[in-house]
Amino acid sequence: MKIIALLASPHKLKGNTAGLMNFVIEGAQKAGAETEIICLDGHNVQACNGCDACHRGGACVQKDAFKEIKNKIEQADGVILGSPNYIFSVSAQLKAFMDRCCGIVHCLSFEGKYGVSVVTSGGGGDDPIIQYMNRFLLVTGIHPIGGVHATMAALPNGEFTEGIKNRARELGADLVAAWREKRTDPEVTMEMNAFRKRMRELVFWKKEEWLYEYNLWQNRGEEHDSAPA
Repeated sequence: MKIIALLASPHKLKGNTAGLMNFVIEGAQKAGAETEIICLDGHNVQACNGCDACHRGGACVQKDAFKEIKNKIEQADGVILGSPNYIFSVSAQLKAFMDRCCGIVHCLSFEGKYGVSVVTSGGGGDDPIIQYMNRFLLVTGIHPIGGVHATMAALPNGEFTEGIKNRARELGADLVAAWREKRTDPEVTMEMNAFRKRMRELVFWKKEEWLYEYNLWQNRGEEHDSAPA
């Protein structure tokens, strides 16, 4: 299994999010996976400019690392997302990457992969961030299987406890196991199918403008149902 870990912290490999992510990676590697960490630093992936070029032609016009990262994810089997909790949301670095994935979302282009999310914070409130990140995985086609988080202010001396480390390692191992088993969750599958239908209808509705995405859905043998509500 090949896993791409996207680390979206301005502290890069020296921060708390990287520290927690490393335990997830450790668990995945012990289970037999190959991993690669990519740091989203706010410069290698710029903010989306809303030009619709990805919908019309399948490629972003911006000249940065997004295409390379996208290609690596397409060639991988799993994804780990890592972000600090900044004002009850993901970091700007991760949000920029998410926004650049609008064409991927329209076509669920990462379908068949598995993913998990990692969050750290100073004061807590991390569960909604995990849910948000896993929702992003789902709408790109990735099957989310869980997440791990840590509130640094609640930890002795600001250090990860053995319990948190073990939960992170177990999450990494479970990511590999889910991929090997081709595991599915009925609720996730139902939500993904509903979103898939919604995106198909949207693209068919906008087919004259979004020719690339329309052709992609057609090539999948998808039929048009109706215009979106």
